[in-house]
Amino acid sequence: MAAFDRSLIARSEAEFHQLMKRKNWAAKEPGVILVFCIIGAIVILLTSIFIHKKIQARKAARA
Repeated sequence: MAAFDRSLIARSEAEFHQLMKRKNWAAKEPGVILVFCIIGAIVILLTSIFIHKKIQARKAARA
């Protein structure tokens, strides 16, 4: 019978424990997430205003 390579098992267990040690960064830093959401909302708002103005200008040029 072939011998098992236990180094792969030990390495995968170490990687698993490393992943389990990680905490929820977003829960620790709610202010940063709030700023990201506010900036994202502003970017979406400005983009939609820009698109709306372009559509209105195109309609006015046709009329």
